[in-house]
Amino acid sequence: MSVDTGAQVGLFTGRHVLAELEGVAPELLDDEQYLRDALNDALSASDATVCQMIAKRFDPQGVTVLALLSESHASLHTYPEDGSIFIDVFTCGHTAKPELAVQLLADALKPTSQNVQTIQRGHDYAELVC
Repeated sequence: MSVDTGAQVGLFTGRHVLAELEGVAPELLDDEQYLRDALNDALSASDATVCQMIAKRFDPQGVTVLALLSESHASLHTYPEDGSIFIDVFTCGHTAKPELAVQLLADALKPTSQNVQTIQRGHDYAELVC
């Protein structure tokens, strides 16, 4: 079997970025439209392809936003009462930049602290990609 490095999205490889932001303004974390727009803008700017986005605002507070990507998925789960949010961006291949998406979301939300980690998943095709 050969690997076609021209079809980078189809490679069984990816980066999974997990982030926890704290010290975010509660009103931003409870604003469904702001979060949808921020996630869409961050994903688009990081070369991810958004296929569909859904969101749910919870009563009395909190929002979950899910984005289905051609490259995989992204999600936001907010806790306005705590000023905190979980962010999850996973992209397959080498085209999209999930770390950039998370950084752009952090820029939009202006947390006082953040914990971000990237997990390399699948096979390491680095030596095949120019």
